[in-house]
Amino acid sequence: MLRIKRVPTIVSNYQKEEGEEGSRGCGRNCLNNCCIQGASLPLYAFKRLNKIGSDKGVVGQEDRELPVAFLDSLLLGEWEDRMRRGLFRYDVTACETKVIPGDYGFIAQLNEGRHLKKRPTEFRVDKVLQPFDGNKFNFTKVGQEEVLFRFEASDDGEVRFFPNSPIDVENSPTVVAINVSPIEYGHVLLIPRVLECLPQRIDRDSFMLALHMAAEAGNPYFRLGYNSLGAFATINHLHFQAYYLAVPFPIEKVPTKKITTLDGGLKISELLNYPVRGLVFEGGNTLQDLSNTVSNACICLQNNNIPYNVLISDCGRRIFLVPQCYAEKQALGEVSAELLETQVNPAVWEISGHMVLKRRKDYEEASEGNAWRLLAEVSLSEERFQEVIALIFEAVSCGENGNGSVVLEEPDGKSPSLEGVNASNKSTRPTMVNGTLECLVLQ
Repeated sequence: MLRIKRVPTIVSNYQKEEGEEGSRGCGRNCLNNCCIQGASLPLYAFKRLNKIGSDKGVVGQEDRELPVAFLDSLLLGEWEDRMRRGLFRYDVTACETKVIPGDYGFIAQLNEGRHLKKRPTEFRVDKVLQPFDGNKFNFTKVGQEEVLFRFEASDDGEVRFFPNSPIDVENSPTVVAINVSPIEYGHVLLIPRVLECLPQRIDRDSFMLALHMAAEAGNPYFRLGYNSLGAFATINHLHFQAYYLAVPFPIEKVPTKKITTLDGGLKISELLNYPVRGLVFEGGNTLQDLSNTVSNACICLQNNNIPYNVLISDCGRRIFLVPQCYAEKQALGEVSAELLETQVNPAVWEISGHMVLKRRKDYEEASEGNAWRLLAEVSLSEERFQEVIALIFEAVSCGENGNGSVVLEEPDGKSPSLEGVNASNKSTRPTMVNGTLECLVLQ
């Protein structure tokens, strides 16, 4: 167990708003064209995995005895270095955290700093697909000091690490950077092909990158999440989030009902006894098959303007896909004043059961019932959820493209091949002490 030390926090110069006193404009050392030429960054070159759960090693040119958990150690070490250097907007280690009593084990965190200092949303919330706008904040504007390392496929099929690797601007690098408004220990952003300035929309290649990162980390407490526009993504520049949390997410423990098994053994199930309706994808012969199926489903939702969240769990072996409608209900005035006053925006982490609360009153009164009421407002109705399942299955069955024009048809209200219930695995939850965050690091 690793206890996090509290450190003084200052705002990074590169994360100040343009025009703010002390801002350095382009940052003098940012990721944009003005500064990136001739720059170097550490490079973690991963081996492309074929089989789900494949064994992997880490071999560097200078040191061929690096531990298997090297990516884990690299990420944590670099993240703590940026913490010591004061590059975060607030000290997340000072946030009080507790497991809420009850059957589900919802986790509550009081994070007043995120509420006060997080960057505001700069785009419409009623459209899942929107063009990239370089005039608004994007990740080319962050400082190179906030980048932990590049994460790219190895050229020779071996896992390697290069502490100082020149950036080829013609081949846009994928980078792992700190989230300057962190929720938890090790909170980072995976930004695919950062210089291409891709809008926040999933494609096959980017989703495969995220699965590779989950598999390479090899730590069950490290999960990746994705928020679409309209589902509380706050920056329209393609990115995934990830952090460590040394307890199970409630969504990971609930029972599921199998809907179908695709060719190759990939199983698609539906969540049971959870406030938000969602799908679970797992198994299959290859990581690529799993990635293609889920990304096809995400592309379908994007093309049909359905906001959604994704949680990548179990080292990339299990993926939760949750369409949601909270922002739509807000716009229609269908959310109660009591919930609106909490100012909680239920994105992937909240939907998964990690409730990031902004007011001490809500934290002190946190209960399983309160968490359930909030998340129930996120969920699609049963009828609408079945319509969305029909859309997803049409997209998945399209195979190679999966992103063609999908016409919404009248549903019959039934899921295909509903059968089998997987009992949830009850695991013992460690007690989390207020004001102290601990993380198990697998070595």
